[in-house]
Amino acid sequence: MMFVDAHKSSHNHGAKNTTLWQTLHIDVPLLVVILLLCIVGLFILYSASNQNMRMVQYQALHVGAAFALMIFIAQIPPLSLQRWAPALYVLGLLLLIAVLITGHVGKGAQRWLGLGFFRFQPAELMKLALPMGLAWYFHKVHLPIHLKNMGLAIPLLLLPVLLTAKQPDLSTAILLFIAGSSVLFLAGLSWRFITATIGIIIVCAPAAWFMLHSYQRQRVITFFNPERDPLGAGYHIIQSKIAIGSGGIFGKGWLQGTQSHLQFLPEHTTDFIFSLCGEELGFIGCFMIISLYLLIVARGFYITLYAQDTFSRLVAGSITLSFFISFFINIGMVTGVLPVMGIPLPLISYGGSSMMTLMASFGILMSIQTHKRLITT
Repeated sequence: MMFVDAHKSSHNHGAKNTTLWQTLHIDVPLLVVILLLCIVGLFILYSASNQNMRMVQYQALHVGAAFALMIFIAQIPPLSLQRWAPALYVLGLLLLIAVLITGHVGKGAQRWLGLGFFRFQPAELMKLALPMGLAWYFHKVHLPIHLKNMGLAIPLLLLPVLLTAKQPDLSTAILLFIAGSSVLFLAGLSWRFITATIGIIIVCAPAAWFMLHSYQRQRVITFFNPERDPLGAGYHIIQSKIAIGSGGIFGKGWLQGTQSHLQFLPEHTTDFIFSLCGEELGFIGCFMIISLYLLIVARGFYITLYAQDTFSRLVAGSITLSFFISFFINIGMVTGVLPVMGIPLPLISYGGSSMMTLMASFGILMSIQTHKRLITT
């Protein structure tokens, strides 16, 4: 009898815990993996910054603020997000235009908009507003989509991409194009249209080459042959590959990397931080980090698969694909598989703007998953 009572008590306690997570609209599997990656990122940043505790503390503040934003957005039902999507898209578009008129210049590009005591990049807001705007448009359309439905979708996709590329910020423009295109793909865009688009891009590539800035063309040339200028344009990728290769299977050990600590490895707290992971943690450590990223992707696709409506399904799928492409591009560029594009490693690279956008997107995923559960139970 005592055993039965204890069993009932334990069962009721578990039910209360489940209800608590549902009330908070937190998806526990997603939260756990994000927390693990953020904690790992702080340890890696501590080493990458030459044990600069102040930088780690700033990053911890970024993570804390981003988590608060994620939890806040998770409380918003997907139906409300759907209603706000057009206004959010228009706001993002207006801010991108404002950047070109009055934006602040940083590292040769006009990407920041000043609002008194802080600055931010409107392109980061557009990473969410663009897929949400397209998903709002397609949720009223009978899927799969056809060419007649693309009349408004193409301008909606290309306007923010072109405005961002004009800053110039080609790497973010590429991410925006991927985020928007993923919505079209998930909406059932025909393979015939996709193949034709790829063909047009290939045909137009020679002309597009001359539209690139000189430093952008240099990045492409360096990608194919970094050794042609080992002390100039090819220096970054050569040092990155040296750092990763020197780590071997098990790495040199945390805080024992030489490429970053002796200042051979450039941008070792931001774009090239994965190179330090390879040097200090080795193949095993990098494999574990990539596995955590893939767990987030798997959970994102699970949420996408079981989303209750078209808008939620398209937004969740776009967020998941964009997250996958982001860390794939970063790891690809530091290993020499892709050209250097200045895209940070999600949840690990130092920075606040990208962290806030990323956590906001996770908040949307949690909203889609947890509000669905409340409706079906």
